[in-house]
Amino acid sequence: MSMTPRATQVPVAASEALVRFATAIFARAGMPQVDAATVADVLVWANLRGVDTHGVMRIPRYVDLIENGDMNPRPAMKIRAETLASVLIEADRAAGPVAMTRAAAEAVRKARAAGVGLALARATTHTAALGYYTIGIAREGMAGIALAGSWPNVVYHGSRAAGVSTSPISIAVPGGEPVVLDMATSVVSMGKLNQAKRTGEPIPAGWAIDARGNPTTDPKAAQTPLPMAGPKGSGLSFMVECLTSLVASNPLLAESLEGTPEGGRHRQNGFVMAIDLAQFGDPEAFRREVDRLVAALKALPPAADTEEILMPGERGRRTMARRLREGIPLPRAVHEELRALADRLGVAMFPESAR
Repeated sequence: MSMTPRATQVPVAASEALVRFATAIFARAGMPQVDAATVADVLVWANLRGVDTHGVMRIPRYVDLIENGDMNPRPAMKIRAETLASVLIEADRAAGPVAMTRAAAEAVRKARAAGVGLALARATTHTAALGYYTIGIAREGMAGIALAGSWPNVVYHGSRAAGVSTSPISIAVPGGEPVVLDMATSVVSMGKLNQAKRTGEPIPAGWAIDARGNPTTDPKAAQTPLPMAGPKGSGLSFMVECLTSLVASNPLLAESLEGTPEGGRHRQNGFVMAIDLAQFGDPEAFRREVDRLVAALKALPPAADTEEILMPGERGRRTMARRLREGIPLPRAVHEELRALADRLGVAMFPESAR
């Protein structure tokens, strides 16, 4: 029987092992243990859901941000302003998962009091997969909405240069299982584009432009993603900047486009809203109606090239169930980056199998 060469095997790790590894890395990089565990949990959750672009491949970048002074491993987060239904958190350049987890908790707290709760996280860093926070809100029996504003990295419709951000949006509602939408306002996320650069696989037409503003399918030449649905995607991103950054008095896009010193730094802002369903009706009736809607949509006649009609987040939920059983596959390049980082920081590498 022939053996598969090790070079072609895909390293696979259990989620628990990856969480322990990531926690140890971030703690060694200077985070308190509880914050390190929070960031690790959010990143590995993304891998479990199949959103590998927002998973542990981000660990080296997060460490770089800490070492460069752009991510504060020990932030002094504080509430800057507060009303009955809202809170503005000064995140002090905290790791995005730390600031957004705090924001989600504050949004839920406010919603229990006022029916609707809004939390803004001002001056944070990469917020990671927003679905993590909205699903957490849905499991509290509420509807959750999360937005994130960032620097210009997506073409503004009609231009040949970056003008807006990927501006991710997530909405989750409780049902028999939470239904969660988690999307970028660009055709493709920066993480997926960067992943293509690493693998060298051609990218589809309509994903990105090169440094001269020309369309390209070469991942090495691709510089900037295009907005989803042209003016609709860039318009959504514009509004996300207004609702997150401008409301929080921390503009990102204009600062960067004008070339100000602060505009060149890694910065993000977050928006989290929770809606307490119990204050507007029967939460159980809401869940039943969500499930009813899901069943009605799944009963529609499928398109000729569609095997099954899927709901938002359903593919991710299935991927999570499989990866909890079988482990999380890691691209060889990501595995080697993590090994090099572990060696540099003196952290034990996670155990692995091969697939």
